[in-house]
Amino acid sequence: MQVHDLGKMLIDGHEVEGKRYTLPAHPAPKPPQLPNPPQMPQISKLKIPPPPKPPAPPKPPQAPKPPHPTVTEVWTSTKLKTPVLTKVTSSAGAQTTYCKPTSTEEPHASLFEIPSGYKLKKS
Repeated sequence: MQVHDLGKMLIDGHEVEGKRYTLPAHPAPKPPQLPNPPQMPQISKLKIPPPPKPPAPPKPPQAPKPPHPTVTEVWTSTKLKTPVLTKVTSSAGAQTTYCKPTSTEEPHASLFEIPSGYKLKKS
């Protein structure tokens, strides 16, 4: 695996650090070789017509496209230490995941106050 530092940049006002991870492609497996068909024994004294030719072995499948390496780019918030943007590209396709960074400030105290008119009922 190769790791490449992509440096720093801003995403939605949050500083992030990027790294690119490259996994080399695995070579495609080779198709199995078919054995040669057995030869018919030769009989010289009898006049027997030759047997029909056996069917031709199936053609090997077309060689697949050469596999691509898997490349993953991860942009991590320097303050929150969580991934903000992740891009994965492989021979299967591409996927991008984006997690919107949140605020690191303390929430307002009013979020923790009991709403006016709230009553507790006992059952």
